[in-house]
Amino acid sequence: MRLRALQVLILALLIAVWYLLTKPGLVPNFYFEQDNRAAFFFGEPQKVFQVIVEWFSSGEIFAHLWITLLETALGFVIGSVFGLAIGLWLALSRTASAVMDPYIKGFNSMPRVVLAPIFAVWFGLGIWSKVALGVTLVFFVVFFNVYQGVREVSPTLIANARMLGASPRQLLRSIYLPSAMSWVFASLHNAVGLAFVGAVVGEYLGSARGVGYLILQAEGTFDVNTVFAGILVLTVFALVLDAAVGMIEARLMTWQPRASETEKV
Repeated sequence: MRLRALQVLILALLIAVWYLLTKPGLVPNFYFEQDNRAAFFFGEPQKVFQVIVEWFSSGEIFAHLWITLLETALGFVIGSVFGLAIGLWLALSRTASAVMDPYIKGFNSMPRVVLAPIFAVWFGLGIWSKVALGVTLVFFVVFFNVYQGVREVSPTLIANARMLGASPRQLLRSIYLPSAMSWVFASLHNAVGLAFVGAVVGEYLGSARGVGYLILQAEGTFDVNTVFAGILVLTVFALVLDAAVGMIEARLMTWQPRASETEKV
């Protein structure tokens, strides 16, 4: 309760500072004091929340939000599955890892956001071009964490398990996967935001629906309040998806001691 109270207090302070800095006459501001240019550049919190309330009360936001969340979820799931599978494969096969190493590094060094126009040509302006961009952003985060997590397994532990007659499948299920799980979930928390980036950037480049489309339309009319409203909506749903990943992590990582338990020990 104390932790939640502090978090809410910090949020309230941030909103209060935002309000004071954009309200003419309340805080001296030599650069923005004329014609309230601070509100033009940074919006006004009360108007931002008013836009959000109007979106949800009228139902206008739901069709756009559904498209963005669908693109995000598909990019997140597909990218995570491929990252996990290929990361395990290359981590367990040194020959394949050596062969694929320059290609993996080359694709990872590529600025993947510039692939968005190519995906739009390949897959059209529907959801799949956005999903493809999200997959490329999520994949490498998950891949490198899984790869590193499996490689960090103690060789002594593996040798002992083999001496006791463990099969490759048993090694994978009982040693490699549990050892990599901490790395996997750390990457998934980071991948949530990247999946949203893929969806929104794709909507920027070509779309008729989605929260990114709403933000783009607002930018075209210099409506900064609507821009911030879209950003806040995306942020809230990104936190919800991250919380869902945290719940799955808590369910699957019950064997791992929590921070409070380790402190007691």
